[in-house]
Amino acid sequence: MYQPPRDSQSSPSGAYTAPRRFTLLFSLPALLIACALLAGTAQAPVANAVATASTQDLSPTERQRRVSKLVSNVIERSHYRQSPINDPVSSLVLDRFVEQLDGGRSYFLASDVAEFERYRYQLDDAVVSGKLEPVFAIFNRFQVRNRERIAYALELLKTEPDFSVDEYFEFDRAKAPWAKSPADLNEIWRQRVKNDAVSLMLTEKPWAETRDVLQKRYERVLKRTEQITSDDIFEVFMNAFAHVFDPHSSYFSPRNSEEYRIQMSLSYEGIGASLQLVDDYVTVLNVLPGGAAAASSQINVNDRIIAVGEGRNGKPVDVVGWRLDDVVQLIRGKVNTTVHLQILPAGAAPGSPQKDIYLTRSKVTLEAQASKKEIRKVKRGDAELTIGIINVPSFYQDFEAKSAGEKEYRSTTRDVRKLIEELRAEKMDALVMDLRGNGGGHLTEATALSGLFIPAGPIVQLRETGGRVEVLDDPEPTIAWDGPMIVLVDRFSASASEIFAAAIQDYGRGVVVGQQTYGKGSVQNLYPLDRYALGPEPGFGQLTVTIGKYYRVTGESTQHRGVQPDISMPTAISTEEVGESTRESALPWDRIRPVEFGREAQLTQAVATLEQSHQRRIAEDADFVSLLGDLDSFEKVRSQKKVSLSLQKRIAEREAQEAERLARENKRRAAHGLAPVAKMADLNPTDTPDPTLAEAAEIAADMSGIGTLYLSKLKNDGGTAATP
Repeated sequence: MYQPPRDSQSSPSGAYTAPRRFTLLFSLPALLIACALLAGTAQAPVANAVATASTQDLSPTERQRRVSKLVSNVIERSHYRQSPINDPVSSLVLDRFVEQLDGGRSYFLASDVAEFERYRYQLDDAVVSGKLEPVFAIFNRFQVRNRERIAYALELLKTEPDFSVDEYFEFDRAKAPWAKSPADLNEIWRQRVKNDAVSLMLTEKPWAETRDVLQKRYERVLKRTEQITSDDIFEVFMNAFAHVFDPHSSYFSPRNSEEYRIQMSLSYEGIGASLQLVDDYVTVLNVLPGGAAAASSQINVNDRIIAVGEGRNGKPVDVVGWRLDDVVQLIRGKVNTTVHLQILPAGAAPGSPQKDIYLTRSKVTLEAQASKKEIRKVKRGDAELTIGIINVPSFYQDFEAKSAGEKEYRSTTRDVRKLIEELRAEKMDALVMDLRGNGGGHLTEATALSGLFIPAGPIVQLRETGGRVEVLDDPEPTIAWDGPMIVLVDRFSASASEIFAAAIQDYGRGVVVGQQTYGKGSVQNLYPLDRYALGPEPGFGQLTVTIGKYYRVTGESTQHRGVQPDISMPTAISTEEVGESTRESALPWDRIRPVEFGREAQLTQAVATLEQSHQRRIAEDADFVSLLGDLDSFEKVRSQKKVSLSLQKRIAEREAQEAERLARENKRRAAHGLAPVAKMADLNPTDTPDPTLAEAAEIAADMSGIGTLYLSKLKNDGGTAATP
């Protein structure tokens, strides 16, 4: 979540002192962008690094030594954990750095990893002193192993594999043992290359074309080795170090600092998605509100981009194994031009059917990401209820217009208040606030939006590194809606979204429906490192450091645990793969003293009644039954750790999956009196139902019928102060 930044303080000597107060609360999209950018110049080239005959060993520069000392100084003095940089930190840094280089355990030998043990308790001293030779020694060994692997892969392409052999490739090697010998690595790579070939041949490419595509892919990896610089390796290592303290403390190189500024301006040309590199695949990390990807509803988190083309007639270029920043340059282009993406859907095993998507490039702007409303009519007996739905994609504010003194500047709270007024004019009976996928934004908007539904009182508490606690109150003078209310969330609802949902839940003002939220309850400060360096162009980059946490009025943190919904909904987003609790170094959940606030209603009995009706309804709803079937099928694919290397078996598996999906879809269509489709490709993605939102509207309608029993207190006297 973002607040107008306040400069960090420094003494005349340049030594760091603690910042005066909270300066930066990154939203989830901002943090995902940060991860994507780091992958673009660090993780991506590292994953593809190869040492050629002309490659010289990389070594640290004097500038990097200075930056390393500076970063360690800032983190040790300012990070919320207040942890010293010592041997236990060094041990964790080594594990993280090796994982960054070879997370799939497909390059290093067990003997290499054993040799790195000499550095296990030296990396803390290396960071503090700037003596980074051990870091580059590890990477230079990786270069040697990577060269050997790619050379072997190219050699394998000289002979067509036997695709009739019934064998399996273990593609998830994150917890596999390290290979003991080159022969063991050769076998891993034989299967890996064969799987790459099977995946291409499933798209009806013959062996000759498949071989040519893979040869160009692997040769491209070799060629791009020359682009790897010591800055790339330094950035990977500094983030391995920073992430030991928590996942949201990150170092940005000078190049990535500028890219980050462009991304955060929300005024750039492209498809509106954050990307990262995962096992040679450019993967969708987040879909940004207001962009072409979000508007299309065809791209999802964890989808993999396997090819990019220009226009509707341009031939797609295979981008598997490319540097991330090069793929981004292919995707970006002039506004109103078309980019063609070939997508391997999220969770699909390698070789699953690809999707062809055409997107019109656009600018991601404040206007495009603004809140929007819709109305759904829900029948209850002879009555037809009007359910207002407001989609809030982010907590935005036109800070420049506000600073310039414009009275009508745009913001989430102002827009939502106007939308509520319009919905009230249309006789709205109940309201659904849809915060799914909302990763946060301005803290002031989180407190102000809460104030549209809650009388005057505290909204959230902020605790800084030194232990000082600040309580932020509702700044809104009047309530915009005092009727029945549902807050719809999912795992990607984070930061400011969690502050809002928690406040509504704690005050008993509405019912939270959906999925456990992300659990991002920490505060970051942005340090531009150049201001602490000498010289006109030092090129030190910038650093984000976690300096605080925020807490609910009940005293409980949303960090790590997020907000638990009152009524749960099924979703394809796995809480085991997404969320703060999946991050090894995430700050823990804890609690502080509660503050006094006026609870508006006790909704426990109401939730039990709503839950019963919800369960009865979804058991009979065709769209929901179809959704549950899709999720069950998806979970089976996601749980796979290996795939068959038999081409005919893979074809049969794919056809069976497609037939199952088609049967499920046509059963759903029949329940609605719609004609069946011959194949899934005939479906228009924009016509896909949203059973979760539809059910949220049904719950809102149910709440409208019982709301007077639980919300009368708010209407009568505005609540009384009580200690929870």
